[in-house]
Amino acid sequence: MSEVSYYSEEGLKKLKQELEHLEQVERPRVSQEISDARDKGDLSENAEYHAAKEEQSLLELKIAKLKNVVANARILDESQLDLSKILIHSVVKIRNTTNKMEFSYTLVADSETDIKNGKLSVNSPIGKGLLGKKVGDIAEIQVPSGIMKFEILEISR
Repeated sequence: MSEVSYYSEEGLKKLKQELEHLEQVERPRVSQEISDARDKGDLSENAEYHAAKEEQSLLELKIAKLKNVVANARILDESQLDLSKILIHSVVKIRNTTNKMEFSYTLVADSETDIKNGKLSVNSPIGKGLLGKKVGDIAEIQVPSGIMKFEILEISR
């Protein structure tokens, strides 16, 4: 059984659009490639056929995984959340206590992660370390290079 993941409406919509694209566009394209390769004769020595079959199996695996994610996805009702502590979909401003650099991140589900745009997974080491903290708290987070300390400066939605 898979874990329930929480998404924004926009994030869930993107997942569903990706699934629809895979099922409606990519699946027929790969089926056509298999058919075209099959028409070329001897399948035992047909590299195009074997490559297309491999692509089909990878595509079907990706579709199955995405269907599972969508089936276990829930839209988060942000009106019910405690705004005083860091939760999924919180926008958090933190300061590294060592080098005084400040960062702003939005904590999101794994599939919405986009570090370049400030979207950090709640399942990443830093995301997990920030969850439940309040403004003024110091989060001590174990990362591969050691322990990092972040001061929570601001929490918003």
